[in-house]
Amino acid sequence: MGASYEVELPEDGVPMTPRRKRPKKHFSTAQILLITFIAALICVVLVFAAIYASGLRYIKLQTEIGGYVKFFGTVDSEGSPYKGELYYSDGTTATVDMLNNKVTFSNGDVYTGALNASLRMDGQGKLEYNTGDVYEGTFADGVISGEGTFTYANNDIYVGSFSNGMKNGHGVYTWFDGSSYTGDFVNDKKEGWGVYLWKDGSSYTGEYKNELKEGTGTYRFANGDVYSGSFVADARTGHGTYTWANGDEYIGNFEDNEMNGTGTYRFASGRTFEGSFENGVLVRDLGGDEESTDAGENTEG
Repeated sequence: MGASYEVELPEDGVPMTPRRKRPKKHFSTAQILLITFIAALICVVLVFAAIYASGLRYIKLQTEIGGYVKFFGTVDSEGSPYKGELYYSDGTTATVDMLNNKVTFSNGDVYTGALNASLRMDGQGKLEYNTGDVYEGTFADGVISGEGTFTYANNDIYVGSFSNGMKNGHGVYTWFDGSSYTGDFVNDKKEGWGVYLWKDGSSYTGEYKNELKEGTGTYRFANGDVYSGSFVADARTGHGTYTWANGDEYIGNFEDNEMNGTGTYRFASGRTFEGSFENGVLVRDLGGDEESTDAGENTEG
């Protein structure tokens, strides 16, 4: 078709020179996409500029033990994390408030104290567990380590050394009933030399292994009896001396808390039996006569 023209009629009715009508301009698909991309990019830049201006930052921090901590929140004037969310490489999450040196974990545990550069508990602090347990002392890269006091929800208390989150080294554990253990620990268990005092007045001083009396030691019973000698798996086993409160005494071999094997039993009156014992009873004396006696009837388990 030919070009279109518009004719304007003036008021006097005389036609004027016709003007040619301009065709509408159309954008190609590529141009539309380019314009859309540029507009979106500008919006993104503006959003990030607004976020940056507000102090919000995302920071990934490497820890000394090989993991990482991700922080998203506001920073201070020096660009250091101030308040926000923490995401640990082990899946734990928390909120941090550097103004109050406080970290609140997603499971309800709350820590107040010093933090290291990777926002992990480090130095002196206090950790309140959601179970009601409370630890107050030193930390190293997010783990209880050093000297401190652990108060359990049931009112047991441990004061002493820790490493890797467990009792390790020397310490004092006091039970809520008043009983106590003072000595060595390895990975939360009594191991080494220690003194155990029971509420009833009995006590043990000696060696432990894996929570049990093992090695040499002395057990003093609440009734006044005393055993000093060898222990195996928490029982009087091996060579030892048992002295009764009435003055009787046995020196010899034991097994599972009973006089078993060769030994000498001396009554407080002076009478003496020397020979073989089975389950606390003398069955053969050194003279070769077989007999049974109540020599061991006072032995406590």
